[in-house]
Amino acid sequence: MAMSSTPNILLSLFSVHFLLSLVKINEAKVPAIIVFGDSSVDAGNNNYIPTIARSNFEPYGRDFNGGHPTGRFSNGKIATDFISQAFGLKGAIPAYLDPSYSISDFATGVTFASAGTGYDNSTSNVLSVIPLWKELEYYKDYQTKLKANLGDGKANDIIKDALYMISVGTNDFLENYYAVPGRSSQYTIKEYENFLVGIAGNFTKALYDLGARKISLGGLPPMGCMPLERTGNLMGGSECVNSYNNLAAEFNSKLNDLVIKQNKELNGMDMVFSDPYGIMLDIIQKPAFYGMLYYSMSLFIIA
Repeated sequence: MAMSSTPNILLSLFSVHFLLSLVKINEAKVPAIIVFGDSSVDAGNNNYIPTIARSNFEPYGRDFNGGHPTGRFSNGKIATDFISQAFGLKGAIPAYLDPSYSISDFATGVTFASAGTGYDNSTSNVLSVIPLWKELEYYKDYQTKLKANLGDGKANDIIKDALYMISVGTNDFLENYYAVPGRSSQYTIKEYENFLVGIAGNFTKALYDLGARKISLGGLPPMGCMPLERTGNLMGGSECVNSYNNLAAEFNSKLNDLVIKQNKELNGMDMVFSDPYGIMLDIIQKPAFYGMLYYSMSLFIIA
């Protein structure tokens, strides 16, 4: 879960990298961006549920329009905002639970994401946030409202041609498996990876069955380089925890295999695997190359 701000320069770089992976999808018109996941893509849904996992206080949002916190775990926009703008859509994707927006606002983009959640239902229980299955239920509700507002024909076109973005998984390992008793006594780490990949596959298949065709399945960042993990790595000189980074890379490989498999099995599926690991690790290791005099891990959190 991201509890500190992510600088816009990093998100801009990641967004450009991500868009390069969507060349095929980008050839077609994308009428809306529809988002599922955790704090990396939560635009404020957690502000409207009873949880401590919120970012509705300063300094969050200091570089957002107006300079006020929005519920995004960032100093300004998050990656999906930049991506929406790059597709010629709105500059900021609103949170579905934000009562200041209506279905007409959501027609070109909406996020159902909830900071602190994961693929595993038990992960969302840790901080009482929205589980992934509930995000899908909100999406079904969104479809009903969209059809009522625009009519079945236009709504179905949006549903079919929209880009669906999924960014989740880090919390399953860092806030659940390695942090609280339960899953670690039920599964070995490799078994747990496979358990999560199975959930991911069921989720993307459910989206497909609901009409989604263009899907971006996001991978994990180098999670061993997150502030809490580095701070706790005293024996390692507060450097990145390599075992966690290796786990993220291994899990990403399994997600990529899932994408390849479902693209073959599901007619018309146009899914890509978006891997943030390499570009983010490169930024960490070579900050000067990206125009930063130094690299502060306290500012780098995507989860």
